[in-house]
This record gives sequence, C-alpha cells and structure tokens, in this order.
Amino acid sequence: MLQALKASLPGLNLFEAYIRAMHSKRIWDSPSQDDVPQIFRLNSFKSLALYEITIDNLQHFLSDGRLTSVEYVQFCLDRIHRVDEYLETVIEVNPDALEIAATLDDERRRGTVRGALHGVPVLVKDNMATRNQMQTTAGSWALLGSIVPRDAFIVSLLRQAGAIIIGHANMSEWASVRSKRYSTGYSPRGGQVRNPYNLSCSPFGSSSGPAVAVSANIVPLSFGTETDTSIIGPAMQNGVVGIKPTVGLTSRSGVIPISENMDTVGSFGRTVTDAVHGLNSIVGADERDQFTLTPSRHQEADYTAFLSSKEILKGAKFGLPWRRCWELVASDQKEVASRVFAAITQAGGEIFHTDFPCAEDRISSDGNWDWELGEPTRSEFTVVKVDAYNGINAYLSELSGTRIKTVEDIIAYNIENRGTEGAGPGDHPAFPSGQDNLHELVQTGGEKDETYHHALRYIQNKSRDEGIDAALKHTTKDGSTIELDALLLCDRKGAGQQLAAQAGYPIVCIPIGLDAAGLPVGLSLQHSAWKEGVLIKWASAIEDLVNEVVGWRPTPKYRMHLSKNVPIH
Repeated sequence: MLQALKASLPGLNLFEAYIRAMHSKRIWDSPSQDDVPQIFRLNSFKSLALYEITIDNLQHFLSDGRLTSVEYVQFCLDRIHRVDEYLETVIEVNPDALEIAATLDDERRRGTVRGALHGVPVLVKDNMATRNQMQTTAGSWALLGSIVPRDAFIVSLLRQAGAIIIGHANMSEWASVRSKRYSTGYSPRGGQVRNPYNLSCSPFGSSSGPAVAVSANIVPLSFGTETDTSIIGPAMQNGVVGIKPTVGLTSRSGVIPISENMDTVGSFGRTVTDAVHGLNSIVGADERDQFTLTPSRHQEADYTAFLSSKEILKGAKFGLPWRRCWELVASDQKEVASRVFAAITQAGGEIFHTDFPCAEDRISSDGNWDWELGEPTRSEFTVVKVDAYNGINAYLSELSGTRIKTVEDIIAYNIENRGTEGAGPGDHPAFPSGQDNLHELVQTGGEKDETYHHALRYIQNKSRDEGIDAALKHTTKDGSTIELDALLLCDRKGAGQQLAAQAGYPIVCIPIGLDAAGLPVGLSLQHSAWKEGVLIKWASAIEDLVNEVVGWRPTPKYRMHLSKNVPIH
C-alpha cells in the first residue's frame, strides 16, 4: 500500500506519502471546548486547531511547514506550565527538549523523516531510565540524584524513532508495589495525579501521569508500564486508548521493575492509530531482557498494517466473559456498552456470552482486583514479592551517585523521611498502611523456592489454559465450538486485566462513553500471546464504529478542578 502511495506522490519519502494520504481522508476538525474551564482550554496556534490533534495530522502540519517541532514542543511545555499545577501529571521536564526539536526540524528540512514519531513530543513514565539531565526516581525522593548507566532500551528506541522525550510523567510511587493501601497516582516527588474528568476522583495507576497527560492534551502520546492493571486501568479511567503488549514484546531493561514474569511497556494515545504508532516505536528484541529473546516470541513488521474500519465487523464474533466479570459491571457502564454492542450487531457482528473456567478460583467473589487472592502456592503476590525484591535490587545495583542499593535501603530511607515518604501507618495520608509491602518483599529474601515456582505455574496455567484461551473457544448450547475473535470487557474492577497480567497476554482498551457520574467507560479487548495485531484490527474497527454512532471520545471537563484531596476518592 505505502509503495503504491509513494509512486502516486513523487518527491515525497515513504512516510510523508502516508501522511499526505491519511490527511486527505480526513480534514482535522477539533472538538468543542465550550464547557471546559478557561484555564484548561487549549487555544489554537498559528490558526491551527491542535486540541485533540492526532499524530498523523500533526505530521501533516509539520511536513507542509505550517508548524515546526520547536514550536509544538514549546506549545506543549507552555501547556504543562499552565495546567500541571492542577493535574500534577509531569514530574520533570527535559531541559534539552527544544534543542532536540531543533535538530529534528533540521533533519526534516533536509528531507529526512524517520517515521511517525519524527519531531513528536512524548512523555515517559518516571520508572524509565533516561541518561540525560532528567532524574529517574519512580516517584521517590530516595533516588533523587542517582545516575543511570544507560537509557532504558525503549527510551533508546524512541530517540531513534525521532520522538522528543519532553519529560517524565508522574506515577504511583514504586509502581504501586510499596503499600497495600495507598492513594493511587500519588508519589512523594510528583504529588497526586488528578483525573481530568473530575479532579477529586482517582486517575488509577500506576501509569497515572502518562494516561492523564494524553487525555488532557499535554502531549499526543506517552508510555507507561504495567505489571497488573497499570496501563489499561488508567487508560479506562482517563478516557484514552491503552495498549498493554504481551510480556516480551517490549523490553524492560532500564525500567525500574516489579515482576520479570508480568512487566511490560506500552503506549497511550487518544486514538488507536496514535497508540499503535507508539507501539511500533518500542517493540524489539534486547539482549538485556531474556524475555524478548524467547523462541516463541512473535513481532509483526508493522502494527499499523492491522488498522481497520467498521466494515470488517461483519461476521466478527466477540465474547463477553460473564461470571464474576460482566455480571458484576455497574448498570450505567453496561448501558454505555450496550449501545456499542447494538451497533456491532447491526454492523453484522455477533456477541456471545462466554466464561473464564477459572473465574471462581482466580477472581474474587465481588469481581475486584486482588493480587493476594489465594493461598501462597496459588497467589500472584507470591511471585510478585520475589520478582520485585530481585528486580529492584538488580536495578539499584547499577546506579551511581546514590547510597540506595537495596530494597532494605529504600525502607530505611522512608523511615528517615517518614513525613514525606510515609514509612508507617499514620505517617502520610497517601500511604495509610505505610510501606507494608516493601517489608514483605524483604522477608522473601528473593528466594525462588518451591512455593514461588508452584505459584507461578499455577497462576499461568489457570489464567491461560483455564482462563483467556479457554474463553476464546466458546461452546454453544448445541455443543459446537466457536473460535471467538476477541474477548470484550468493561473492566473497571480489574478482574480481566489481572488474568491477562498473570498470563502475560495483551490488552487494548478504547474509550466508549461516560458513566452516570461523568467518568469514562472503557472497552478492553483481550486475546492470547502475541495477538497484538488481531486486537488492533478489532479495536480500530470498533473505534471507527463508536466514532460514527457515539462520536469522538468524550473529552475531559475538569470538574472539581481545585481539588487537592489526598487520599484520592
């Protein structure tokens, strides 16, 4: 397709031809901001409507000279300075961002465009190492001043792709592993990330800052990490698209870890296409991450090749996992989803009730996320505690310029600074239970004993063979088996995300409307390992249908915009 475009548009490089063709299909029409408080409104720039701008349309403006990367980076930095005191999404800005933008503008003027992210400003979560003037701290004061040995692998790929990392995004401190009870999206160094739909409500976590920054039009694209619910949860809660890849599709080296068995790096965008551009830029094998070198690993050449439209929904078959999932979804969220399902059916698709056979065993009776569910030999947290202890210690061992070298050192630092870091119950409202999880990590000693190995085998078998894979093979009332194209969940409680985390399987989430309280409702699509292309195909088709039936994603209204409550509701 792209080669044909290049032939029809001589004089353009391959990517510019793609951008020209995409822009010809749709003239950018920015949504209304009439009901947005003045302080949060995004003004046009040089008569260009940049509110809710997509990456393809941004590239069109950059390619035809109406906008430069320097100008757009400055525009985004000004946005940060204007609204981030309210939202607290950005923990630090990159002092080199404008210089990098100027270099990439020069490349463009000389005829070199590296790809979809050339000259595009992005944010990375504060647990992704950047070997530059910025800090990498996981939201903790303990790592302030530490020096990383190198860029995280995905950061190096972003730089190669021409992305401009304009800052680090705020997050739940230590990616939510430090405490059993905590204010999600809070870090001592960055403060409390706020949900842009209602600033008194939870942004979810731990990739809170990356999700909110995209939703609030601070940047068009950002990158987060997920162990269990940390990309898809914030994407749902903040009305954006989130892609959580299969474990091993994206490298975790240089990322402050939680679990080698569950951690993954993914993208946030306001459209599926934008999030896919992000995914394309960070996939790749890495010698420092053995999970990216396994023989079973499968990476597509270009994930944008799977982008589709609503026409392909004819004949599609989707499953709704019912027990302990859809049966427990709130009625107002079901109402939003039912409109989408009716449109899918009208487009020729089919919707089936299915089940995770492991539901009663692996999902709590109220449907809520719980990584401590089950006895130690059957608990996800058994695996997480050991992996986190070993992984964090290994990461810290490579740092210079700091005395923090072990999890024990983190605990000691928090005790020394309990007023800000919340070492014990009652020390800080953001950490009602103190740092109880960190103590449990230390108690494991990082030993991968028989309990650990049994728990790992158990959760993987249940979530794969008796979970997602089984639900995709739906048995009808007449006994025949239907291979479903994807599982659809309205998963604010997190049960479906937790199964995908334990399995190491991918998820794509798209916004589909608002609940009765005016908060976003997300629809997540799940499948087996390495099926990102399949999920992108169906997610983009459903997004196209939703845009026609419901309209563009519901944009933030910034209600309760003076809220500074901690803990968050």
